[in-house]
Amino acid sequence: MSQPHLRTVVVLAAGEGKRMKSSLPKVLHPLLGRTLLGHVLAAADPLAADRTVVVVGHGADQVRTHLAEVAPEATPVLQERQLGTGHAVRIALDAVPDVTGTVVVINGDVPLLRPETVRALVEAHEDADAAATVLAAEVPDPTGLGRIVRDAEGRLEQIVEERDATPAQRALREINAGIYAFDVARLRDALGKLSTDNDQGEEYLTDVFGLLRDAGEPVAVHCAADHVETLGCNDRVELAGLRQLLRDRVNEGWMRTGVSILDPHTTWIDVTVTVERDAVIDQNTQLQGATVVGAGAMVGPDTTLIDTTVGAGASVLRSHAVGAEVGPRATVGPFAYLRPAARLAEKAKVGTFVEVKNSQVGAGAKVPHLSYVGDATIGAKANIGAATIFVNYDGVNKHHTTVGEGAFVGCDTNLIAPVEVGAGAYVAAGSAISQDVPPGALGVTRAPQRNIDGWVARKRPGTVSAEAAERAQRAGEDASGGGGAASEGD
Repeated sequence: MSQPHLRTVVVLAAGEGKRMKSSLPKVLHPLLGRTLLGHVLAAADPLAADRTVVVVGHGADQVRTHLAEVAPEATPVLQERQLGTGHAVRIALDAVPDVTGTVVVINGDVPLLRPETVRALVEAHEDADAAATVLAAEVPDPTGLGRIVRDAEGRLEQIVEERDATPAQRALREINAGIYAFDVARLRDALGKLSTDNDQGEEYLTDVFGLLRDAGEPVAVHCAADHVETLGCNDRVELAGLRQLLRDRVNEGWMRTGVSILDPHTTWIDVTVTVERDAVIDQNTQLQGATVVGAGAMVGPDTTLIDTTVGAGASVLRSHAVGAEVGPRATVGPFAYLRPAARLAEKAKVGTFVEVKNSQVGAGAKVPHLSYVGDATIGAKANIGAATIFVNYDGVNKHHTTVGEGAFVGCDTNLIAPVEVGAGAYVAAGSAISQDVPPGALGVTRAPQRNIDGWVARKRPGTVSAEAAERAQRAGEDASGGGGAASEGD
């Protein structure tokens, strides 16, 4: 049985990305759930590399912090001065002097790269026992990209940067994707021979191929099946283009698994999201982070879910949710806001202009309209009337409210925490409840109503209200006795 290959991944992430015009390092710009760097690391992850080295430079502290979060096993190596890709790789290998086998080098700004393509490149390199293999692609417009130059037999002759290319070389459309596989021993030897005799005065990693070829070492080209995978970005316009391409790839993938996306052009789904079969995603919907949408659920239109779970058969319409859980067959919206730790059980309802935060809404319970529910537990099949406020904050601390199973809270009620409304209890509309309501009792705090006759005429004379009241009074007087007795036969 053959021994597995030893592999090391080196990601080049030291560049400033001046054209991004951003205080954020280019490789940390987000793209559907991951940074550019995060996408590259995910593409390389299936290689199961023994070591991963990320060369950092501009914004090094920010990049290190990000690596600690998304790839704590990776080793960041500082390139203090950006003297070229060859220099960057040499610094990376100096940090891991004991590595052997295959070294895979990937630029940190190619987020559309697929794991399958990286694996195919490495396997082709190792099967051929090549000293170096470059990933190439045939592109419609090669402007600004390094060209693959082949000899008469079609073998790799050199990789030339556009600024150093001849007019004939610039006409070539086969480009260097910035992704390579090397035999580490032969790579180390060639790196020591690089020069800065080029337009940029830098050590080009691509010059390694010419050095190895001149030394009689086998070098190879592996072509990507889809040139889109090799696209990088240098500014925000190109980043937006990559985002659209990734959106289309993600949406197509979900539709092919049995998810209905009604308007793919306005639906944005992070690569970290899970959507189950027969879910329906309507237009203008964003699914972000660790969101999970269950089988047969309906989400949208005009909905954003962040780190939210939606159960099977549930519905979320024109709403925003962060860190929430919507149970099976529950309904949310329109225009609801679920904040972190909002938990809706099966068949629960949170309706129009309702905000829920750090609360549990029990199975079949309803909060249909215009309410705020904060720091609360609502029992199964309870009903919360419109304009109910769970008053959870006393200016210093948050307090909890419990509404029992089957309880009924009338409209325009304040539940002043800490307080409990017992199972099956009622709260009269318009009450401000600050003491517990026992199970089965009616809680009411309204003062008796009294009407002060003639108040509008005395206090608001000449107003629209006064005129309307006067007309109504005259009409009432006419109806009650001003017409006399009806004659016989009328």
